Amino acid sequence: MPDTTSTAPIDAEGQHRFPCQSCGADYRFDPGESRLVCDHCGDTQSLEEGNPWQGGIRELDFRAALRDQLPAQEIEQSRSATCTSCGAQIELGPDTHATECPFCASPMVIDTGRHRQIKPRALLPFALDEATARKAMTDWLGRLWFAPSGLQDYARKGRRMQGIYVPYWTFDANTKSAYQGERGTVYYETQTVVQNGKRQQVKVPRIRWQAVSGRVARFFDDVLVLASTALPKRFTDGLEPWDLAALIPYAPEYLAGFRAEGYSVDLEAGFVEARAHMDAVIARDVRFDIGGDRQQIHDIQTEVRAVTFKHILLPVWLAAYKYRGQTYRFVVNGRNGRVQGERPWSMWKIALAVAFGALLAGIIGYLIALEQGGF
Repeated sequence: MPDTTSTAPIDAEGQHRFPCQSCGADYRFDPGESRLVCDHCGDTQSLEEGNPWQGGIRELDFRAALRDQLPAQEIEQSRSATCTSCGAQIELGPDTHATECPFCASPMVIDTGRHRQIKPRALLPFALDEATARKAMTDWLGRLWFAPSGLQDYARKGRRMQGIYVPYWTFDANTKSAYQGERGTVYYETQTVVQNGKRQQVKVPRIRWQAVSGRVARFFDDVLVLASTALPKRFTDGLEPWDLAALIPYAPEYLAGFRAEGYSVDLEAGFVEARAHMDAVIARDVRFDIGGDRQQIHDIQTEVRAVTFKHILLPVWLAAYKYRGQTYRFVVNGRNGRVQGERPWSMWKIALAVAFGALLAGIIGYLIALEQGGF
């Protein structure tokens, strides 16, 4: 099968470039049409014609990766810059020495080192263009109470949003778990109590516990873990769900005109987070298996086998604005338009609302006093 992870030309801003066959300008990936488009002459290129790769998305062996025994074709070297403010790791071209972080708008100085990283194996292409993403963001801002009107106007008229592919890990695993616990069965005892000076009989719940043990098994498919520290996790969690069933094999043509972030959460740390998710699901399975009205879990011993993983890229439209000395960041899911971001507040709007509330309360109090006074 042809290698699907060839490196595309990268310009000084870290964007993958594909020269137009007609005029030599750069193609960009068009989310609306899912093709390459030249904005200079209008020429288009079908991705099916431009990509010889075939086949599905291959999983990689987790244990082999930890032993640094992945095949050489799964590893790449890239030159990148790490933002000292938010931790973003941005892949950049060889001629760039300074730039601005797309995640937080802070100045970045490029280091001179090269980094060995695992190549991406799959991605979700952008489905929304920049205009649609901007509208989703400004609509979201418009629905926020007490948000500064100036920020909304600035966001609507400000610089373009940036399309960035954000790195994630996915993990698959077979698990078998043995557990020990107790099953609780609720029963009722009748007791006589005194209520309002009268003796009454009431039923009081009690729990009868029984020791139990058993086994559960589950296959985990595509447990998703963010491999970036550039954005608050509450932002990226808020962009879910992702339609991972629509993942396609990685091809650099889909990155034409966009930027890509290198992963800053390594594979081993990513699996720690994935394992915590698995353990929570297994505990839920154990409670279901115990049954009864109540459950207590004393111990779970889990055997994890056949762990595989993928490095994938997911599409995010990003805006980072410095407004009146403060940075605001907004992210838009490049597939479904879901928006997350910093919650801006307008202090004068809040003060006005408080003053109006106090005035309204005073008027209501005055009217009540008039009514009680018989005027």
